[in-house]
Amino acid sequence: MKQNNFSRREFLGISVAAAGGTLASKSILLTPEHLQATSRPVAPSDTVRFGMIGVGMQGSGLLGASIRLPGVECAGAADLYDGRHVLAREIVRPDLPVTRRYKELLANKDIDCIVAAVPDHWHRQVVIDAVSAGKDIYCEKPMSHTAADGVAMVDAAKKSGRIVQIGSQRVSSLVCAKAKEMIAQGMLGDLMLVEGWLGRNDPTGAWQYPPPFDLSPQNLDWDTWQGDVPKRPFDPIIFARWRCWKEYGTGVAGDLLVHLISGMMFMLGINEPPKQASAVGGIRHWKDGRNMPDVHSTVYYFGDLPVYMRLNLATEMPETYRIQGSKGLLEVTGSSVTFSPQTGKDSYPSYYTGSFPRAMRDEYLKKWHEENDARLASEAMGETSQTFRGPDFDDISPHLLNFFNAVRSRRPVVEDVVFGHNAALACHMANESYFRKTSVHWDETSKSIKS
Repeated sequence: MKQNNFSRREFLGISVAAAGGTLASKSILLTPEHLQATSRPVAPSDTVRFGMIGVGMQGSGLLGASIRLPGVECAGAADLYDGRHVLAREIVRPDLPVTRRYKELLANKDIDCIVAAVPDHWHRQVVIDAVSAGKDIYCEKPMSHTAADGVAMVDAAKKSGRIVQIGSQRVSSLVCAKAKEMIAQGMLGDLMLVEGWLGRNDPTGAWQYPPPFDLSPQNLDWDTWQGDVPKRPFDPIIFARWRCWKEYGTGVAGDLLVHLISGMMFMLGINEPPKQASAVGGIRHWKDGRNMPDVHSTVYYFGDLPVYMRLNLATEMPETYRIQGSKGLLEVTGSSVTFSPQTGKDSYPSYYTGSFPRAMRDEYLKKWHEENDARLASEAMGETSQTFRGPDFDDISPHLLNFFNAVRSRRPVVEDVVFGHNAALACHMANESYFRKTSVHWDETSKSIKS
């Protein structure tokens, strides 16, 4: 029997012919303003002197980046491992004051503020001690180790009136700022769905860091480092790879998801925890004794907006957002933001009419082309895919610069304690859902995560 129905592909061919062209594209370079700011001299009276707490992998990077900023000096460093005293002096100067006791920095009247990069289970104590001592503080992400810790940190910061900035650098990214501007202008129309993903595929990316060769109870205050966690015998592996254990870290959620969440919140203008979270995952590859998942995917409701985030420590996936709207798609990567417009209108005759008898179908096609060909030609010429390119959004210098400028001016920072708390809550909810094996929600009345 002869088939008279048109296929979807045939109708697509008709639409291309009618449109008479394809989607154009243009690329625009973004210029980082912070590079101009860092070249300006700062008066000696405006010099900010900071104390560094924690000189490990992230802390040493923050320390080196901070002292390269104009008008910023390091006045001392604290770490429980003596080898990092040597490292701090190598980075700053040979006579830099160093100590195992961070409270000595808090008591130093010549120190204006603190930069802290310590394991997650120490964030609460260090932040509360700093603001209570009258010091502003930059604290690495995630802000808190638990939801309860975050509540206490917000209360302490508000009570003290001190500046707290959390170290998720996406909120200082030129790329994310451009995406935020485009979304605020309504270029996406109604928001439909947000996706984000990030993956690694190597031992270092999965936190299998080599412990320092000389690590021992003699050069590391192991008991203090453990804090109020149930005590374990000295273990160099736990010291170096603490993110693998929920007793000390927040796993892939606190290491990677917090970047995706804070970047999304910034771009969309959200400053509240998700209404609901439902997570799946598991320890699927790195069976090295860890108790935190190496694959973790979470579906959220932020208000009524569905958000889907996925993380993987055994498959490389460059950090990417896909923000989907009724007028187009916005894709944000480490160094670019691309907008692909969509009209939301038919761009070809309905393939459903392939079920019409031929005469009826021909009548429909004739009328459709009469009503739409001019529009399609106009839209084909007007639609342009736009790509903006800039420096990688994991550059910490503009984020640190914002903090030190806020210390000078007393103006608000870009990622304060409330924003940091809300971003961290999304991570805690992802972990709680995973371990409880059920959906969870944030209860504002009790300020707790409930199933």
